Amino acid sequence: MSADVIVSGAGPVGLLTAALLDSAGVKVEVLERLTERSENSRAAVLHPRTLEVLTTVRAEDGRTLTDILLSHGRTVPRTHFGMLPQLLDYTELDTPHPYILQITQATTERVLASLVEARGIPVHYGQEVTGFEQDDTVVRVRAGDTVHTARYLVGADGAWSPVRQQAGIEFPGTPGNTVSYLADVHLDAAPEHASHVWDQENGWVGVVPLFDGIHRVFGVLPEDTGLTPEQVAARRSQPLTVEDLRGILKRITGTDYGLRNAVWISTAGNTTRHATRYRAGRVFVAGDAAHVHFPAGGQGVNVGMQDAVNLAWKLAAEVKGQATPLITGGAASYDRERRPVAESLAQNTQAQTALMTTFTPQGAALRELMSTLLARPETNAHLAGLLSGLSVSYRAPDAGHPLEGHRVPDLHLPDGDTLLRRLRVDRFLLVDFTPAGELDALGSPTVEVVPARPWSGLAAALVRPDGHFARAWNTADAHQVREALTDWGVS
Repeated sequence: MSADVIVSGAGPVGLLTAALLDSAGVKVEVLERLTERSENSRAAVLHPRTLEVLTTVRAEDGRTLTDILLSHGRTVPRTHFGMLPQLLDYTELDTPHPYILQITQATTERVLASLVEARGIPVHYGQEVTGFEQDDTVVRVRAGDTVHTARYLVGADGAWSPVRQQAGIEFPGTPGNTVSYLADVHLDAAPEHASHVWDQENGWVGVVPLFDGIHRVFGVLPEDTGLTPEQVAARRSQPLTVEDLRGILKRITGTDYGLRNAVWISTAGNTTRHATRYRAGRVFVAGDAAHVHFPAGGQGVNVGMQDAVNLAWKLAAEVKGQATPLITGGAASYDRERRPVAESLAQNTQAQTALMTTFTPQGAALRELMSTLLARPETNAHLAGLLSGLSVSYRAPDAGHPLEGHRVPDLHLPDGDTLLRRLRVDRFLLVDFTPAGELDALGSPTVEVVPARPWSGLAAALVRPDGHFARAWNTADAHQVREALTDWGVS
């Protein structure tokens, strides 16, 4: 057997999945269709929840993946929703990262690829998965003339995922009716700050500074909405030119901002789909292989990376024979927890698409109303929690304590560390709030007991590797804690 797990796809989701599995002691290898990494970047932001959970991956020098990515990006405290003038304010969010991190997808991939290489994880470029067979014990994966065998296969291979298709996983949704443009360009007279202009007659355009003098230009024209799927395909088959971009900018804003040249020009559609299941036997799907949507706010790569964090610790436990029915097919399974997130993602991106592309008086009125609502702190906080990923909860219907299923706060610990920075993919944290450290004896190779100062009336909390409460107790009962450890397979 060549590996415990084969990951198809060496984008951010596939590479992160591989790094997490390796961190948990799982033998993994990656197969990638492309012959080399792409330097083009559709996504350009990481959200707070992504930055929180990436602390579970560490480089050889001890830095977390979050630390490394922060050193390559730029923090921005506010972001748009549906290209509305009233921005979402992340500064009041309860997180150590109350901002979006502006960082190109190419940079994120480069950082991940370096970590994967340093760990010695094989990444085979030019190896497209063309098929597989699975039985009760193994998956045989064909890539060209080579057959790789593993116990499990993860399809992180994009919207057209061959893995998903061969696994027989349905991918329903709504076909696209809109085409957007996006480009990375050099501007000689760039706006001083990020600019978003929406015009009922001419369309909308966003101009956002990236790095090294490059700006991201993106938007939609009125004539590129309300199309049939055939018209979408035809429109996307026509390459955009620098002159086209100049004309678009002048049409909407009155200036081309001194557009000199383009590093990269592309288009995107608003096809919205998500998989009906995230697992088929020994095969899983994650990222764009599991959900596609209009690129609104860079959510795709963030939700995909959060898929990887949810999946990796559960799959590692299954590889090691430690997984209980609760996480293999029960209420806490990868499928049961992440599919609702994709459904929410589809809903909010479709809503944003309507706000951005309804070029009518009614659309203008809707935008004005929504901007007024976003000026209210409670509405702003609700949508900020949605886009940032911080409001995601895995609360089961039969959950006990009100905190169970919710993400944990980044509590400061007596030893100077913080709770989120203690997360590891191969172990749970048993946070002991008792003054005398009454639960210390419950530690094990898969459970780290973490002493903590009193918080929220808790005596103890069991924290999953992905930073969500598995269980919480207001009184310290060692017997109940042991039962919970058994339920989660870490006793």
